[in-house]
Amino acid sequence: MGILAHPDDESLGMGGTLAKYASEGVETYLLTATRGERGRYGDLPERPSLEEVGKMREAELLEAAKTLGVKEIKLLDYIDKDLDKADPSEAIAKIAAFIRKRKPHVVITFGPEGAYGHPDHIAISQFATAAVTCAADCEYFGNNGIPVEEKPHRVSKLYYMAWTKRVWEAYLSAFRDLKLDIDGQERRATPHPDWLITTEIDTSEVWETVWKAVQSHKTQLTIYTKLRDLPKKHHLSIWGVQQYYRVFSTVNGGRKKENDLFEGLR
Repeated sequence: MGILAHPDDESLGMGGTLAKYASEGVETYLLTATRGERGRYGDLPERPSLEEVGKMREAELLEAAKTLGVKEIKLLDYIDKDLDKADPSEAIAKIAAFIRKRKPHVVITFGPEGAYGHPDHIAISQFATAAVTCAADCEYFGNNGIPVEEKPHRVSKLYYMAWTKRVWEAYLSAFRDLKLDIDGQERRATPHPDWLITTEIDTSEVWETVWKAVQSHKTQLTIYTKLRDLPKKHHLSIWGVQQYYRVFSTVNGGRKKENDLFEGLR
């Protein structure tokens, strides 16, 4: 189960992982907290309402998820760029309910730095981590009017996205400079040291599927124009590997780098 903030996070951030495991017959689920209402709106001359942008981006998300082989999508109905203002107990309860309902062995989400400091990415990382804990707690029944009635479920493995400098450089060469001004401070992508990476997944066999899913997000492609003209080898450098930090595992451990999120479960 991927637990993410916006439409396109699933393709740009974790598309290779979702496509790879779906192609192997693994049931993949996606929880997206917002509809990306404050994102790009294609080449329209004027910005539509938040509701209209949200409808466009939800449709793009559904198309991309279908391409990646995702079995089910859950939207939480929070507003883009306001996720860190959401009531934590409410958001955690909603996520924990979906975890208990679908009972994933593995959960993947953003790391605590939110890839490049995006407040929504940081918020969903915190909510997802707390929800994994709450979903396993036999004394947890929800909060803030959100019932969590399913039986407790213990996730076996939790992972954060964690990209090294090598992968980030390939990624950023095809994208605009990812930087944000938050509370008067500039935030940028912060690559992880190589030794922090616990898991590296070869997704080169599904890169074309990922690229097709990315292209579903037509409203956003106006800022990804470089991608259209990349040769195959550059696409492979972006979509052909996915890196993670294993936050916890109840089934394996140690210093040796994994090449499979399901190591210890198969």
